[in-house]
Amino acid sequence: MERIETLASWIQESSRIVFFGGAGTSTESGIPDFRSAAGLYQSEQDSPYPPEVMLSHHFFVEHPEVFYDFYRSKMIHEHAKPNACHNVLANLEKQGKLQAIITQNIDGLHQKAGSSNVLELHGSIHRNYCMGCSLYYGLEAIITSEDIVPRCLSCGNVIKPDVVLYEESLDSQILYGSMDAISSADLLIIGGTSLTVQPAAQLVSYFQGSRTVLLNAEPTPYDDQADLLISDRIGEVMDKVNKLL
Repeated sequence: MERIETLASWIQESSRIVFFGGAGTSTESGIPDFRSAAGLYQSEQDSPYPPEVMLSHHFFVEHPEVFYDFYRSKMIHEHAKPNACHNVLANLEKQGKLQAIITQNIDGLHQKAGSSNVLELHGSIHRNYCMGCSLYYGLEAIITSEDIVPRCLSCGNVIKPDVVLYEESLDSQILYGSMDAISSADLLIIGGTSLTVQPAAQLVSYFQGSRTVLLNAEPTPYDDQADLLISDRIGEVMDKVNKLL
């Protein structure tokens, strides 16, 4: 409880908070992560294609039917609801204390909770574009498509989710915006991420403040560098913190 109280105190004393989060932020909303014992990579071991392959650019181009079958069944969670972590962060933004959320997630739960300044490093399932004419499509077009591979109603080309696949580069504008946000923060809260995916994990090195908080249920390579380490479920932690604010 002492660490929870410390985090609550630091939040109260801060005015430029930045949250950097990963898949663990959404597991309490029913969305599986990737690398834990119960994660997506473990559950798909019997598949002829590893998830890393099916979520690659070349696989999307060469096998769009298999890609979309996997994508719809494993990556889209349209009925998932924000958990305590998403809600607390949204409230901190409304109070003017939280300046930005930088997320590796593509589920859009931060926005659903009410956050507006969300930098999505890996894109979003809610944005989709025609690969031919760049016409925008929402998530509904992917879910309701009568064809396995959704196609543009205007030009007939394949619609691609605006998510960063393996072999693709991160959006430079989002990346630089994340660097700026972290470098100007007075409190950096890192939550629900293994900090093993590059280049996203390198972003935390841009923090110039003196208070770094790491909330993760499992050990990370950054544990010994955190000023405050809390090894627990992030939603439960943030719910307890919120009661002290």
